[in-house]
Amino acid sequence: MFKQNKNKHLTMLAVAAVFVLPVLLAKLALDNQWFNQGATNKGQLIQPVVDYSSYLQDQPSKWRLVYHLPAHCDSTCENAIYSIQQVWLALGRATDRAQPTILYSAASDASKIEQLQQQPNLEVVASASLPENESNTVLVVDTMNNAMLRYAIPASREQAILGSRDILADVRKLLKLSRIG
Repeated sequence: MFKQNKNKHLTMLAVAAVFVLPVLLAKLALDNQWFNQGATNKGQLIQPVVDYSSYLQDQPSKWRLVYHLPAHCDSTCENAIYSIQQVWLALGRATDRAQPTILYSAASDASKIEQLQQQPNLEVVASASLPENESNTVLVVDTMNNAMLRYAIPASREQAILGSRDILADVRKLLKLSRIG
């Protein structure tokens, strides 16, 4: 009888350990950061999001790939414009849900503005001023005009093309998960 009670207690302890031990190990792993967190986005997450309503106030509600046109459009600028156009084209059937957008101010490259306004699928939007900290970056802006992801654009064309794959992957994922826009 004593042996039977001992077996019952060992069985109960074993069952409790099977359920409790994984929870304790998971808690230790999270607290000690033993693994990569579950982030799957390839761009830099902007925390907190930046409100672009003042820049895009009269524009239709769409997902946007936004680039700020600098005073002089160099190779990095050209790569950014090329990247957002190629990402938009690569969206295929979802192109009606997204829009490549160039924001410019009075200080932006005037000859480039004229050239960009001739392109049919590119939205060129005037703004009184542009944020200073977003030069040489492409932003993903949601349908509520919140900039949420940032991508640095390199000067090298090959690196910019590789970087646009990251933008495309994130935008496709956002469009898939979003029911808005």
